[in-house]
Amino acid sequence: MNLIDLIREDVQCVFERDPAATSRAMVLLFYPGLHAVWAHHVHHWLWCKGYRFLPRLMSQVTRFWTGVEIHPGARIGRRVFIDHGMGVVIGETAIVGDDVTLYQGVTLGGTGKEEGKRHPTLRNGVFVGNTANILGNIVIGENSRVGAGSVVVRDVPPDSTVVGVPAHIVYQGGKRVLITDPHEIKDPLSDALIALSARVDELEERLGAQAGQPEPFAAEQAERVAYRKELDYARDYVSMGEGI
Repeated sequence: MNLIDLIREDVQCVFERDPAATSRAMVLLFYPGLHAVWAHHVHHWLWCKGYRFLPRLMSQVTRFWTGVEIHPGARIGRRVFIDHGMGVVIGETAIVGDDVTLYQGVTLGGTGKEEGKRHPTLRNGVFVGNTANILGNIVIGENSRVGAGSVVVRDVPPDSTVVGVPAHIVYQGGKRVLITDPHEIKDPLSDALIALSARVDELEERLGAQAGQPEPFAAEQAERVAYRKELDYARDYVSMGEGI
């Protein structure tokens, strides 16, 4: 497929995913995410030819004009749509499949100074909400969705929706996923939640054990009620000292 066909394909995918797109001229002129992807194709071609300084320089110029930073070494598929674009960062060893949608502020980054493949792989049809961070050499499965503001540090199965910090699965295969074990979230506060849950269970057991026992002072309470009834009955016949 030649360059003109690729541009036409990318423009068409914008109309399919963004209801704000009203004309081809608007898409061609005012969508910096598309400009960044098109420029990256050139940068990546130079990178694969063994050039290093020139594609890095060109990528920085593109970053200045579009707000999108894509390392020339990253591999970007077809019909990738970066909506709004500002603040998007895609690392050197990241792989982005076909029909992927990224919103503003998304980071496909690493977690340290490890060598080799250190950035994520997004399979075909992945959707990533704004300001989400996908970190490390992990894989986001086909047609999965990453909620806005999420931090993903583990692999995500296909056809899943993940949200949270750190991200956990809430939908998979169109079905709601209920979390019964706090350890599944891998949150730093998981141990505190587990301890709190155990304490609540203990208190419920103690209350349940006491439910079958007679209340303390039950006899005294009964005498008190009977005495008050007797006083109320006697008020109709005996002066209780009113008016003294």
